[in-house]
Amino acid sequence: MTPHPRTGQHRAVVADEGTVLPEDERPQPGPIAVLPRPGQLFVEAVAAGGGTVAELSDDTRGLIWLSYTAEAELREALKAHPGIGWVQLPYAGVDAFADVLAKESRDGLIWTSAKGAYAEPVAEHALALTLALLRVLPKRVVATSWSTVPEGRSLYGLNVVIIGAGGIALELMRLLEPFDADVTIVRRSAEPVVGASRTVQVDQLRDVLPDADVVVVAAALTGGTRQLIGATEFEAMKESAYLVNIARGGLVDTDALVDALAAAKIAGAGIDVTDPEPLPDGHPLWAEPRCLITPHSADTPEMTAPLLAERIRVNVEAFLGGGRFVGMVDPAAGY
Repeated sequence: MTPHPRTGQHRAVVADEGTVLPEDERPQPGPIAVLPRPGQLFVEAVAAGGGTVAELSDDTRGLIWLSYTAEAELREALKAHPGIGWVQLPYAGVDAFADVLAKESRDGLIWTSAKGAYAEPVAEHALALTLALLRVLPKRVVATSWSTVPEGRSLYGLNVVIIGAGGIALELMRLLEPFDADVTIVRRSAEPVVGASRTVQVDQLRDVLPDADVVVVAAALTGGTRQLIGATEFEAMKESAYLVNIARGGLVDTDALVDALAAAKIAGAGIDVTDPEPLPDGHPLWAEPRCLITPHSADTPEMTAPLLAERIRVNVEAFLGGGRFVGMVDPAAGY
């Protein structure tokens, strides 16, 4: 893990040192468009990286895309301006852009995302949800009389399974160090993650769930990881275990989660993301006392804006001067 200089409250945390592309694979440098609404902070980040911001035109070679929803507009911009060789996306995950990644990717077009950039605030939120669940705060905040029943568990020394090995997982491991938690990382490869007690591949997930006290979902949402946690996984977990999801709602089978909580197959869940999202009024999870829901607020715009600006600055330098691109996206893999 590479901690970058502190940006505002938080550091930009990345899981790798970035990628230096061979000369024949590098995009042609040139003017950079910041769309669809060029906020001043991000325009300044381009300038800080040595770039020139200009209106979208046939001369445009780089594109900073700041919208989380305007996928159709991004697709049209790429079709109309084939000279664009680098696109910076605003999310850490790129599932919201799955269609344009699949249809508009071409040889010579480099995609980068904000993956890893928001690791500190999101990992902090994962820790907050974990502690709240263990200390039965969802029950305490609605109580109207003094309880005489001793409840609550300590995080110290517990077994924590983290699904994913990106910046969020690495930062969460750092936050867990004072608690002497025993951390298992579940990832695509078997390459050990420094700091984890053990690292296993995804196909071994069900082998490690029975010992987990807390399961934290911090993986990318792709076609292969959708509903990674479902009825079978909840059956494998202890009745005293908790699920925390700060990644994407689609990684968890919502119906299976509702059933697992209703049947007390797990002790509780803390979720910052849902499927569907937003979670509709009247959904069973709202009435589930063992479920703590936050409205996709692990990283607010106030937290993420300076971190995204720093990611833009670093990648503009790479775009113009041959440095390392950070957060490169593999369109085929979907992250």
